[in-house]
Amino acid sequence: MHRTLIISDIHGCFKQFNELLNKVEFNASNDQLILIGDYVDRGPNSKEVVDKVIDLVENHHAIALRGNHDQRLVDLVQQNSSEVQYKFMQHGGPETIKSYCIDESCNESLESTICHIRGQYSHHIAFLERLPLYYEDEKHIYVHAGINPTYPDWKEQTDHDFMYIKGIFHKADLGLSKTVVFGHTRTVELQETPEVWFGNGKIGIDGGCAYGMQLNCLIYQGDEYKTVSVK
Repeated sequence: MHRTLIISDIHGCFKQFNELLNKVEFNASNDQLILIGDYVDRGPNSKEVVDKVIDLVENHHAIALRGNHDQRLVDLVQQNSSEVQYKFMQHGGPETIKSYCIDESCNESLESTICHIRGQYSHHIAFLERLPLYYEDEKHIYVHAGINPTYPDWKEQTDHDFMYIKGIFHKADLGLSKTVVFGHTRTVELQETPEVWFGNGKIGIDGGCAYGMQLNCLIYQGDEYKTVSVK
């Protein structure tokens, strides 16, 4: 029977990502893989994760959404903004710099890395930039961060809400006909463990892998949920 596999907030945890795909026995012929953002920053292998996500989307019909860290990397390369640069460095950017600086043309300074990515990995930036902010199927709405309950039509909320919203979304009774599956907020902020969080019409799956916790996969099959994780 067809399975839907959902993973979020990989954050450069390439080893755990591959291990998790192997553990759930991902098979593109039978499974729909949905990745809901934040492929870069904090963990050690952002470049490798982006390469993997590109391959999964282009060759294994995976669906990938854009997270706030992915957007920040795009902005870093495309904009000459000291504010963007500051936030990038404060929120896991140094690990991304090390990941992309793999040859002698890059000395791991921020300016050098931006030039290096712009010259050698423009396809990464183009890929991340065009990723959608949400996806939905018959049962679920998939977003990186959540849904702003103040909008009568959630699709009209701001890009910032799709990528950043937290508290107001967590507390709201959305009253939607579909369950919202989201990342962005580590589940230990919603409960006592990094396991998948099941709320009222919401499911949070960010296990905080880059913080030394775990990478979660939510499996939906035949109207039932299963969770698998790796540390």
